[in-house]
Amino acid sequence: MEKKNIRIFQSVKELAAYSMEWMSLKMKEATKDKFFTVALSGGTTPKQLFEYLAMHGQGTVDWTKILFFWSDERCVAPDNVDSNYHMAKFCLLDKLEIPEEHIFRIHGEAEPIEEAKRYSLILEENVPLRNGLPCFDLILLGLGEDGHTASIFPGNTHLFESARYCESVKHPQTGQQRVTLTGSVINNADNVVFLVTGSGKAEIVSRVLNTAKNDYPASLVCPVHGRIKWFLDQNAASRLI
Repeated sequence: MEKKNIRIFQSVKELAAYSMEWMSLKMKEATKDKFFTVALSGGTTPKQLFEYLAMHGQGTVDWTKILFFWSDERCVAPDNVDSNYHMAKFCLLDKLEIPEEHIFRIHGEAEPIEEAKRYSLILEENVPLRNGLPCFDLILLGLGEDGHTASIFPGNTHLFESARYCESVKHPQTGQQRVTLTGSVINNADNVVFLVTGSGKAEIVSRVLNTAKNDYPASLVCPVHGRIKWFLDQNAASRLI
């Protein structure tokens, strides 16, 4: 089922299969004469997509033409189970034998403010700029039950107006330090895709997509020049009108 920019799938497997086909097409279109830049997300649904890509993605595209970045990272060591990089490396990157020089991780083990500055320079050097901001070919995003996306939490929506590429933030409940792309960079991408599954996300999906005016960070994702897609399973979409 598809309505406007929302596509609903019978199962997580069906969502992953379609996402792979859709991403493969976008990558093939873009990699004829340049690298394809993608910012990965953490979370359960991206993990399931990565596992599907690792199993079925060989030969779908030239993976050596993809440059991998992250939309956000927890400030933990790269081998920590909470690390978004660790999850992507274990589930996807190692399986596809992605060249190390094409992987640009956020150093979660570094001092957060300095790492936000360092990663901003990495983006400036490796991602094409548009209007003075990095312009990703694709940014994958998840959705928290509080309406956050990347590591832009409620109360930090000013990051959608930030002139910076990356910011150091704290989780509002746990106080955990994180580094995140700003909303300005997210909204400068050519393609932004939300991947959301599970009945636990049904209420927040409904609030974000059914409420005209709200303060959830995910509601502020609206690419200036690009397109946004929501890929949902039936459980996550169960409360949509």
